[in-house]
Amino acid sequence: MVTKRSAPTAGARDSSIPAPVLEVLRFCIVVFFSGLGYQVSTSLPGSIDVQIGTFNRPGVGILVGAGIGYVIGGVIARMTGRSLIEAEKALASRSPELVLAGLIGSMVGVAVGAGLAWPTLLLAQESITLPIFVFVCVVLGLLGYRVGTSRREGLLAILSQRVNLHSPVTAVSSLPRIIDTSVIIDGRIIDVVRAGFLHGSLLVPSPVLAELQGLADAGDEVRRGKGRRGLDVLESLRRERAVDVEVISDGAIEIPEVDAKLVRMAIDRGVALLTLDSNLARAASLAGCRVMNLHALALALRPPVTAGDSLRILLTRPGKETGQGVGYLDDGTMVVVERGRALIGTEVACAATSVLVTANGRLVFARLEGGTETVEAQAQAPTRAPTRARAEAPARASRPVPGPPRRPRPTSAPDDRDAHRA
Repeated sequence: MVTKRSAPTAGARDSSIPAPVLEVLRFCIVVFFSGLGYQVSTSLPGSIDVQIGTFNRPGVGILVGAGIGYVIGGVIARMTGRSLIEAEKALASRSPELVLAGLIGSMVGVAVGAGLAWPTLLLAQESITLPIFVFVCVVLGLLGYRVGTSRREGLLAILSQRVNLHSPVTAVSSLPRIIDTSVIIDGRIIDVVRAGFLHGSLLVPSPVLAELQGLADAGDEVRRGKGRRGLDVLESLRRERAVDVEVISDGAIEIPEVDAKLVRMAIDRGVALLTLDSNLARAASLAGCRVMNLHALALALRPPVTAGDSLRILLTRPGKETGQGVGYLDDGTMVVVERGRALIGTEVACAATSVLVTANGRLVFARLEGGTETVEAQAQAPTRAPTRARAEAPARASRPVPGPPRRPRPTSAPDDRDAHRA
């Protein structure tokens, strides 16, 4: 069976650009080449005379230019349409703040470049100085675009102050962070950095460093171990490429407490406070400080099921071991229920006994609750009765079957037996 393939329609390649727009672009190019043909025809010496019908030399130049423009105009219009589509796709992946900052930076760069290169147009002929002028404007415009996109927060903040707009909110993850002593002593920050969830500048205030040194020199063995572990964690962070550890001076000398110093320094510097202390995190938030709480992150990553939790699971298939039934939570976590094979296809109530974290996810082991065990016994009872009956059948068959009671034989008189013997 042969199917006819429809012929491609004209302009299908540029379907996202309206055809009237392409024709307008072509018309502009035709007009440009017509004017160019007129200029060329009038600039020829008078000895050259070209005439076609009623068209003299300027008319012939306009006709030739229009024909060239019509041929080239279609190609240029379609190339322009495709360029606009690609530019639209590139701008769609960028935020409005980034596009606005880049546009402002490029405009400022072009203006500065035009002001610097304008005197060169007066030094020599335009055929020599005009390329230099365009070159300087393009280079400075590109430089302004790069600077505007890289410093968009500051640029938009200045613009918002000028035009009375709200300044863009900077994400906490992009701010430098002041580290609290609890985070350094805990040590899990190294795993967070190596996992790629923490990067940038980490600021260690001198009061925190002095506190760690005091703990390392303490007489108590537990406090001394915490201080030494904190110093080892700082040394390990210095060797990580994803973060830049910097020790800063005390910016709040008038405040005696270390926690209050950290909050004041974070507010004054406009940076975030990285802590593991929930009380300090709440106090810093109330004071207007940007806070990153690693304890909240640990709670967010905690498994949704822990040992002792009650679950209701629909058992869908048997497990690998004898008597096990398998079900799944809403997030896809596998739950293995002991003694649940007889209840496959039903929803059971169970209690989680342990949670195993593997490379493929979490695995929950559970046991049936009291009410479910009764249901299980009832479900298995009909299957056990025939088996017991079949097992007892041979034993019953081997036993003697009692018959009806026998009547006693009548015994003959002794005299008759003696007479017979005689």
